[in-house]
Amino acid sequence: MTAVWASGLRKRYKRRQAVDGVSFTVGRGEVLGLLGPNGAGKTTVIKMLLGLVQPDAGEVLLLGRRGTQARERVGYLPELFRYQPWLTAAEVLRLHVRLAGAHIPDDEQRETLGLVGLADRAGDRVGGFSKGMQQRLGLAVALVARPELVVLDEPTSALDPIGRADVRDLLLALRDRQVAVLLNSHLIGEVERVCDRVVILDQGRIAAEGTLAELLGQRELRLRLDDVTAAAEDRLGGFTRDQDAYVVPIPDLDVVPELVADLVKLGVRVHAVEPGRITLEERLLEVIRGGEGR
Repeated sequence: MTAVWASGLRKRYKRRQAVDGVSFTVGRGEVLGLLGPNGAGKTTVIKMLLGLVQPDAGEVLLLGRRGTQARERVGYLPELFRYQPWLTAAEVLRLHVRLAGAHIPDDEQRETLGLVGLADRAGDRVGGFSKGMQQRLGLAVALVARPELVVLDEPTSALDPIGRADVRDLLLALRDRQVAVLLNSHLIGEVERVCDRVVILDQGRIAAEGTLAELLGQRELRLRLDDVTAAAEDRLGGFTRDQDAYVVPIPDLDVVPELVADLVKLGVRVHAVEPGRITLEERLLEVIRGGEGR
């Protein structure tokens, strides 16, 4: 069973077609990135998935169900949110647990605040929180009711680099627990680090989608080497030569240290190791600029 199944979603606001025939899925334990320029329809798609905006056409299943029942196991962090400034962080969490109709023990709620780095601020009033701290609290609200699907709309926009790294680790931990994540973010580097698949929206339509390997192509290494023996070339595998470099396709960067160590053991002098692949930002710009004038 997929966590999200969306088929043929359409939404028009007066004369503007905001979303035009969008279909995609998110699997259990998958992190899907939703990318696109401002006005591409990303937030409208998210709101249609969650029942906050009624689509003009199309169907949505969340965790195999329709309607309000489907949203009981969904955590959501909207792009724009505000919590009652007179409540403490712990009280905000307690309120949202009640609104969700969930039964989450107080100690587990405190653990959720700890996950987002607010354990020592549980008793502080939200009105005194910085924007980044409020965003951390929003993440806690999205996670506290043990969701099976988490929808995050710009979850790191107000966070510093440490906060973004914390969220990245959190998303990877959710994936390990088979929680599905739909992530809308303008921080493309973050999407590239954590997402299994990406959907690129442009002018309300899907302009490209696929795994990072499908969208960006095969990772490769450019190695500048001397004293390369036949045994070393066998270790490199299916390489090609480009000027003074050996170009080697690799599945991911984790294999690089072992490959370099093996080459050194074989007597090869390694002068430079340069990972190469088009970036997600470059691919996004290529897709959007290629679609201009549609």
